Amino acid sequence: MSDVSEPQRPTRNGRKSGAATIYDIARVAGVNPSTVSRALNKPGRVSATTEARIRAAAAELNFQENPLARALPTGRTNTIAAVVADMTNPVVFNTVRGAENAAARYGFTLIVAESQESGSIEAATADRVAPFVDGIILATTRLPEEHILRLAERKPLVMINRAAGELVNIAPDVTPGIEELVEHLASLGHRSIAYLGGPARSWINTRRWQALFDAARARGLAVFEIGPNSPTIAAGTLAFERAQASGASAIVAYNDLLALGLIRAAREQGASVPGDFSVAGFDDIFGADFANPSLTTVRADLLEAGTRAVESLMREIGVDVIERPDAPLSTALVVRESTAVAPRAR
Repeated sequence: MSDVSEPQRPTRNGRKSGAATIYDIARVAGVNPSTVSRALNKPGRVSATTEARIRAAAAELNFQENPLARALPTGRTNTIAAVVADMTNPVVFNTVRGAENAAARYGFTLIVAESQESGSIEAATADRVAPFVDGIILATTRLPEEHILRLAERKPLVMINRAAGELVNIAPDVTPGIEELVEHLASLGHRSIAYLGGPARSWINTRRWQALFDAARARGLAVFEIGPNSPTIAAGTLAFERAQASGASAIVAYNDLLALGLIRAAREQGASVPGDFSVAGFDDIFGADFANPSLTTVRADLLEAGTRAVESLMREIGVDVIERPDAPLSTALVVRESTAVAPRAR
């Protein structure tokens, strides 16, 4: 076997095999490389006829633009990052989908990284991606505020479900949905509510608990918190004994995953939901209506949250964004089978 590398063979366009460059496009289109660069990076700077010829040549050569190379003259990669707490959480699916759709509309690529519910991993991940993107979205971040603000000094930054300084925070107004939930439970005769809390460092967990506390106390209901808990089905299963021992006739979980874990454990232990106690969650994730019993939950528009996060980040980056009415991102109650008349009210 010869140790001499086989020379690259010319393609039918007269260039050697491998990734096409702007020099290849220039040769095929019969223009200067600088003209190719203007046509691809700054549309409108060359004549329509020339630009069409250049783009046709690029398509023929299967040219793939390198965002990092483009960033050298423009300072922009047209790439943004979303750092999420847990990729396995169904809440992330729709949020990322909304963000991805919005990013594509503005010609940006979205990359997604996971922190695994760890502040240290999240900090390292955000620091690692920062040099290669134009902006960052932190979704349900576990970072301390001082680290967030330092990161915002390096890159445009938008948050989902977290407030820090003057940074943009895309978060639903939890009050309407929780008011509906507490009114629903009170109408069923429930006089005590236990809140199965989420992660200790979760900003939205604190908001949900405070709104639930205020709504319950305003109606004369007993309310108390059990937690913190990881936002997972497994944690909901582990919390069953504490929830049952609380004596509350209704359990409101931090999210749907905790609620579904609680329902699973109740079934395994021979308890009845909603016969022995009612259960409700937050987010209305995919599968909440397939559970047995189907889950009562407070719904937020997760697609819209992702869309708004990207649009806000575009503004921070300096991209022109189509302005829309600034309606609040609200919440609403979805009543299903997991809530029913309180045992003592029957």
